[in-house]
Amino acid sequence: MMLKSRIAPILLLRGNGLVKTQQFSDPKYVGDPINAVKIFNEKEVDELTLFDIDATASGRGPNMALLKDIAAESRMPLCYGGGVKDAETAAQIIALGYEKVSVSHASLERPELVREMAERVGRQSVVVTIDVRKEGMFGGNHKVYSRNAKLKHRIDPVNFAQQCAELGAGEIVLNSIDRDGMMQGYDLDLARKVRATITTPMTVVGGAGSTDDLRALTEEMGPIGAGAGSLFVFKGKYRAVLISYARP
Repeated sequence: MMLKSRIAPILLLRGNGLVKTQQFSDPKYVGDPINAVKIFNEKEVDELTLFDIDATASGRGPNMALLKDIAAESRMPLCYGGGVKDAETAAQIIALGYEKVSVSHASLERPELVREMAERVGRQSVVVTIDVRKEGMFGGNHKVYSRNAKLKHRIDPVNFAQQCAELGAGEIVLNSIDRDGMMQGYDLDLARKVRATITTPMTVVGGAGSTDDLRALTEEMGPIGAGAGSLFVFKGKYRAVLISYARP
């Protein structure tokens, strides 16, 4: 069976609502998560990813009541990230009906968490999201950040992706801080570097502004996940909120 690329809307939870950011800042309210799920159900999206952007930063766990309500409405595969610190919490989210659970800051603090989650819920359900910023305009290095891009880590994203894959991550999500919400194309340079070193399924997030951007990523990288936020929630140069979905 030939693998195909996945096109995944990325929704950011803040409280009980949805927001969209630019370079991890200036969150703009874009709607209610349950309504968004109902719309994406009708559009038959490949999968839907939700990140609670305040959970880890505020030191709290996932909003299980909201996640339960979302899962009850969803007819598509779901991935959730935000505030997950242990394998038991991941198992609770999977039990609600989510296919995947993502960790970011917690895996940087304690990489062994990736192995523990894989043993508890299965490798296929473990996602590690790596938030990356490029430093230096010309030939700069990519650095890993967490806590909404406020905490810098002394680790190379390519090396960290390899480490997480070896520990049992079933998917690596590369999220570009610089390109978040800018709608100017993916960081293909970073994607190439990571893809060359791991065989683990991978999703690239940050920068999609058109179906051409989706096509450029999927045609060059082969079977891969293409995540997008602004592309699926905004319309036109004035960024009016309109939830949509498109494949390249």
